[in-house]
Parts: sequence; C-alpha cells; structure tokens
Amino acid sequence: MNAETALRADRAGEAPHILLVEDSETQALQLRRMLEGEGFTVSRAATAEAALEGLNGPLPALVIADYHLPGMNGDELVRRIRLNVRARALPVLMLTDAEGSAHGGDLERQGLESGADAYAPKSAGRELILLRLRALLRRNVGEAAAMPDAPGTAFRRARLLLVDDSPTHRLWLSSLLTGDGDSVEAVSSAEAEAAASRSGDPWDGVLVNLAGLGPEGLELCRSLDAIRAQGPVGGFRIVALEGARAAPAAAFEAGADDVLPAEAGAEAIRLRVRALVRRNLLREENRRIEDAMREQLREVERARAEAASAEARAALTGALERANSELETANRALRDTQGKLVQAAKMASLGELVAGIAHEINNPLAFILAHQGTVSRLLAQVAPRVAQDPEAKRAVEKATVRAEAMTLGLRRIQDLVQNLRKFSRLDEAGTQEVDVPEAISTVLVLLTHKLSGRIVVDRDFTAPRILRCSPALLNQVVMNIIGNAADAIAETGRIRVATRTEDGNYVIEICDTGPGVPEAIRARIFEPFFTTKPVGSGTGLGLSIAYAVVESHRGSIVVDDAVGGGARFTIRVPLESHVPTEDAV
Repeated sequence: MNAETALRADRAGEAPHILLVEDSETQALQLRRMLEGEGFTVSRAATAEAALEGLNGPLPALVIADYHLPGMNGDELVRRIRLNVRARALPVLMLTDAEGSAHGGDLERQGLESGADAYAPKSAGRELILLRLRALLRRNVGEAAAMPDAPGTAFRRARLLLVDDSPTHRLWLSSLLTGDGDSVEAVSSAEAEAAASRSGDPWDGVLVNLAGLGPEGLELCRSLDAIRAQGPVGGFRIVALEGARAAPAAAFEAGADDVLPAEAGAEAIRLRVRALVRRNLLREENRRIEDAMREQLREVERARAEAASAEARAALTGALERANSELETANRALRDTQGKLVQAAKMASLGELVAGIAHEINNPLAFILAHQGTVSRLLAQVAPRVAQDPEAKRAVEKATVRAEAMTLGLRRIQDLVQNLRKFSRLDEAGTQEVDVPEAISTVLVLLTHKLSGRIVVDRDFTAPRILRCSPALLNQVVMNIIGNAADAIAETGRIRVATRTEDGNYVIEICDTGPGVPEAIRARIFEPFFTTKPVGSGTGLGLSIAYAVVESHRGSIVVDDAVGGGARFTIRVPLESHVPTEDAV
C-alpha cells in the first residue's frame, strides 16, 4: 500500500498500515497504542535490519523510525530506503529522545539530510506526532507512487569481506562494520583470494588492512583487482588501510578504490565504508532501472510486433475463410455430382440385374406354363373315364384344383416379370411416350412389400395418359416419393396419387397421411446424403436424385403440408419436355 492508497483507505474506513521501528519495548508499546487508537494498523521492527527485511513484503503507508537503534542507526536506515527504487517514495517520520539542545539540532539535521521527510522529538506529545504523521500522508498524495514489485528490487544487507592478519584488530573492525547492519566475513590474507573468488552472492566491498603485510599486501590488492575484473561489471570496491609509513599512491596503483590510515578512527572508517556501500547500491539500483526501461522498450516493441502480427493473421484468416468457403462450395458440388453418378450407376446396374433376372425367369416360366396347360387338358380328358371310381374321381378333382391354383400363381409370377421388365427399360433411352397410369401401377406393384395391407393407395388420374418424358420420371421419382411416404406412415394410412394439367405443365401430386416434413428441414431434404431415417436405413440420395431428374425435365418439385396433415409432393414438368438422350441422372 503506498501513501495515496493509504489515504484513500483511511477515507474509506480502512486502517492505513504503519511500520514502527523502535528498539524500546516500552516506547514501542506506547506508540502502538496511540496509533491504533487513531485507527491505524501497526507492525513493529526492533532493528533497522529487521525493518529492511519487512519492507521486502507489502509496503506500509508510512515508516516511523527512532534515530537511535542498535546496529544501523535511523539515518542510515532512511538512506537505504531512499536507495531502493521500489520504496524511495515511502514517507518517513524520524523520532529522537533529544529536544531543544544543540545535540538535538544536530540529530534533526542528520536525520533530515539522510532523507527523512519530517522530524519530531518523542517528548513533544502525541498531538504533534499525529499532526506530522497525517500531514505526511496528505502531502504524499499525488506524488510518484512506489514502483511495482520487480525481480532484484528487494532490500538486502551489504556484503563486506574484511582481510586482516591481526585477530584482535580483525574482531574490532568486524564488530564496527556489523554495527551498521552490514554482513561481514573476516578472513586472513592467506584466505582472501579464495574468499573473494568464491561463487555465490557478490561482494559489495573488500576492506584490506595493509599494516604489517608489507609488499605482500600490495600484491594481494593486485590479485583482488584481477578477481574483480573477472566478475560482474563494476565488481566490488576495495578499501585499503595503510600503515604509518606506506605511500597511498602505491595502494591506488595496486587497485584500491580508497585509502585511509590504519590508525583512523572508527567514525572515519564507518563513513568511508558507508560511502562505498551506498555507491555500490546506487549503481545496482541504476542497473535495475536501466534493465526495467530496456524491458519496457522490449515490451513496447513486442506489443507492436504482436499488433502487426495480429493484423497479418486477421488478413490471412480472412483470405483463408474465403478460400475455405470456395473450397467447401466446390466440395459440395463435387459430392452432389459424385452422389448422382453413384446413384445413376446403381440404377443402371439395378436395371441390368432386373432385366437379366426377368429374362432368366421368363424362359422356364413359359416352359412351366405350357406344360401346366397340357396337364390341365389331360386331367379334363381323364375325368369322365374315372367317374365310376369315387376314389380316382376325388384324386382327379383334387389334381384339377391344384393345377388351377398353380396356373394362378404362375400368372402372378409372369405379371411380376413383366413389371420388372417395364421398370428396367434398358431398351428405352432419352425421352419417349410413357403411359403414366400404367407406369405408376407398375411402381405400386413393386412397392407391394412396403404397402402390404396397411396402406390404401387412392388414384386420381385426370391428366392425359401419355406423357413424353424419361421413364426415370416415373421409375425413380414417383417410386422414391411413394416409398418414403410408406416408410413415414407408422401403422395404417393412405397415399393419394393424382395427375392433372395446369398452365402448360403436367402435374403429379403425391399426398400421404404421415407426420409430414417439418418446415425447418424442407429446404434440406433435396440435399445429397441428408436423411431423417435411422443410421443404416437410408442413403439420403433418393430425393436428391428425384430433384435432379425433375430438373433435367426443366420442371420443379416442392413439398408442403397436405390437406388434413401429412406431406404433399408436387411435381411439375412442361408438357413439351425435352430431355437429353443420355441418362437423365
């Protein structure tokens, strides 16, 4: 939560979050109670180091920090906050115990110079602290918001390598630097190169005590400088503590970035190391900002590239859709043509098969009929001669009845063969004069197995008997429609076949009492392979072929509702129809 969202939360009734950095348990408790009583939520850190760790999570609305803290002081904490690009806009209120003295003025100056936004002595009372706090929250509205979390923007402790061959001096320097909140590793000169080149988190600085090392100390600085050159750009900083008689120029030439006397006081050493750490952290933050800017530029370029790619994809998609539409149209036409050719081939094969079967049956049938007539005449001649013998008489009478029944059955077979030959019409190509009632009667005979005794067929032939057309108009179109009507009638029903002339057209109308054709699919029933029958019960080609046959006659076929329910198919062909001499299909 940044300051703007904190103030909005305060106005909305939500409690802004404040981070309190105070090492005193008593004063921390008093300040927490005061702030929570004013509607704030408070979290506390006892040290500056702990506060920096806490700032790696969600940012508070404001930080209240005591100047005097164990380890890193409050002013150094503020400097570290201002070095971080993510938290540098965070308002900070500095507190101290001093008031009214010159020392207190110095603390205020140091606190404000470090980057704190306001200063207040603890003894000033809660009113002044609260006024300062609310003014900071108000003033921060509209200023630059905190940078969103990003990899590498977290607070961290500076890592320092201390090289000193004196255990006592090494312990003193280590305690001094650790007090500023830095992570310090102390080693002897013999261990320095191995520690400096160790993989892992890079060092921010290396402090080398040259006192007592002699020429080996300068050589160590050169080795550290070479190790630094092999690492990340910039690398760590080298600070040399020189002996009383050493020349600073030699240390600088050996690779040191800063040189100060070994007998320098603790405050001088701390200030030099602080400056080194601050410079390194600033350089690191600058690299992060530059990386973020480069990443933003890459995002902009990527967005532009994606936009251009999207436009190209849209154009390509449009072209593909048009091509797919044209391809689908071509495929549909190809499927229609293929279906018609398949059905035509099937009908041609069926015609040849029917004609062949009819021919094969007709020869033995004529032979049987001739001999059956002979048997009937002989029985008639034998009957008077056995009139006196009752038993022989009964046998002859029974044989006569059976012969007459055989004659009836053979005649029915003969009629069926003739109808099959009429249906095949192999010797009739192109247009010819067709006896419509006779052709329809032939179709009905062939559909006897579907009609049986459950469907009554009404006939109303008012049009002329003779129509010049292709036999397929009756053999395929009428047969397909009547067959479909019979399939649609579940139990018993009626089919009406009527002919008439109308406006120069020969009209064949077929009505049934079935469920009819739903209006939603009427536009599709003439499409190839479209069927409402169960899978395996129909090919979906019958009505498509019927449509093609009627179209070849320059006619039309439509379906609507029959009077009283069911479907009505109306076929219209011109009375002077001219059909190609090839197969109509």
